[in-house]
Amino acid sequence: MSRLNTGTLRGLLLVALLGSAAYSLAQLPLFSTTLRLSPLILGILIGMVVANTVHHRIPKDWHSGLALASKQILRLAIVLYGFRLTLSDVAYAGWEALLIDMLMVSSVLLLGWLVGRWLGLGNRLSLLCATGSAVCGAAAVLGAEPVLRARTDQTVIAVSTVVIFGTLLMFVYPVLYHSGLLGLSDHQMAIYTGATLHEVAHVAGAGAAMGGEIAGLATITKMIRVILLAPVLLVLSFCFKSADSDHGVGAAKIPFPWFAVYFVLAILANSGLDYLSQAQGWQELYTSGMSGMKVVDDFLLTMAMTAIGMDAQVARFKQAGWRPFLLALVLCLWLVGGGYLAVRLIVPA
Repeated sequence: MSRLNTGTLRGLLLVALLGSAAYSLAQLPLFSTTLRLSPLILGILIGMVVANTVHHRIPKDWHSGLALASKQILRLAIVLYGFRLTLSDVAYAGWEALLIDMLMVSSVLLLGWLVGRWLGLGNRLSLLCATGSAVCGAAAVLGAEPVLRARTDQTVIAVSTVVIFGTLLMFVYPVLYHSGLLGLSDHQMAIYTGATLHEVAHVAGAGAAMGGEIAGLATITKMIRVILLAPVLLVLSFCFKSADSDHGVGAAKIPFPWFAVYFVLAILANSGLDYLSQAQGWQELYTSGMSGMKVVDDFLLTMAMTAIGMDAQVARFKQAGWRPFLLALVLCLWLVGGGYLAVRLIVPA
């Protein structure tokens, strides 16, 4: 085994150990129930601590292992994420949920790009923040990162905006629901929650605080947004060829996001497996297998987030300044206000 391969394996082992710590901490009541921080978020926080304390002590030949975790393992994890979804999820929620999800995703992406340009953020960071707010939080940012060829510090900043505003709304929505100020039925509130909150964890947390019926439909509505990640990445891969203004990267160098295609194929495969399991009486085996795959996928995503966090020095945040967070605030207000208007106009009470 060459020295390079040994260093790569050691770098991967380091990321795996730190990811294991994040995954274990996420199971504690403080993080899973009280703060509702997912392993992904804890992973990036642990990575950032390492980046700003002992990162300089990590041997240089280990860095290839860190890069492997933040690139190839990340793409594998995004593909496996598709096995959490089926086409029946879309059918159950109805056309109203699909339409509102499409409206919110497309409008947030457009607004994020326009406001980001106005703020002078450049296309990469603007679209990273917008994709995270529009689709499914940190997982969407990670999916967009290789398509946009973003720097790791830009990825961390985008994830941070999702965490801050998504967590805030997770606590605000139940308060608004129980106060009756929104005037929405349970059905409308479920679609509103799923179509506008950032992370799947945020939807689950807010839904649990509003009741099981709302939580179920809200989660399905959110899963439809996750499905939209694939077409979003495909559109970004083509549009960014003409929109790149950060570093003058040529159009021919923008990679085609094949993992987005594989993501859709994973959804189709899971839909087929779900149908077969019901037809052949394999539900218990299917459920067990999908649960195991979810654990593996969560861990791979946590590893990727940890590796990305390990390349995020505080100095880079200082360079970014307040503008990304202002962009995220604008997108957050649009999700709340625009989503509410869309639900009132489209979804029957």
